Amino acid sequence: MSIELSIIILCYRSEEAIIDFADKAKQIAEEISSSYEIILVGNYLDGSDDRTREIVQQIAAGDNCYRCICKQKKGMMGWDMKEGLDAASGKYLCVIDGDGQFPLDSIKRCYHEIISRNYDLVKTFREKRNDGIYRKFISRIYNLIFSILFSNLNSRDINSKPKIISRKAYSTMNLTSDDWFIDAEIMINVRRLKLKFFEFPIEFYKLSGRPSFVKFSAILEFIRNLIIFRIKEFKK
Repeated sequence: MSIELSIIILCYRSEEAIIDFADKAKQIAEEISSSYEIILVGNYLDGSDDRTREIVQQIAAGDNCYRCICKQKKGMMGWDMKEGLDAASGKYLCVIDGDGQFPLDSIKRCYHEIISRNYDLVKTFREKRNDGIYRKFISRIYNLIFSILFSNLNSRDINSKPKIISRKAYSTMNLTSDDWFIDAEIMINVRRLKLKFFEFPIEFYKLSGRPSFVKFSAILEFIRNLIIFRIKEFKK
């Protein structure tokens, strides 16, 4: 049977918290589609004490609606996302972080919008944020610089998830980012390919259980990548 919906959960360093998260994702998937799969991306750094790999393997072994990817990491978030997207077999591909900051229920609206209104991509934007001044500041800088360099896209929050994209649209993209820039690269592709997209507001929850992986160096990395991709666009 062909798969209608693939939900890709980026589980890096989630450990036990991913058990409940994965279970809730399954409940939501059952509500909106009779044909789905959930891909748990539990890639790991060599020598790390992260137990997420073992946990997602146990989840997948106990229920065949789950599949897991557990590889030694060759990159960070972008690499994990590409591994999940490339492994997915659904007509619609939905990506969400497994740390619980993005509301899982928003997957329902993402799916409804993309199938009922024929969008290429549907995503959220974080209208209300509970993650502190530092993260809010970084996000504003990200989105301001992006809007200046890549005008006419009208996306309020390029890094927000969940994102759901049709397989047809994804097949037209050639994503190369292995780092935190992957979300921006997706939206740059949306702009370049003139894909039809829609975004709606959500509340972004406070992160609990671990510190944020987004460091100050990510700002410099992000700005550097924006400039590189802007130059590439000029050359085309």
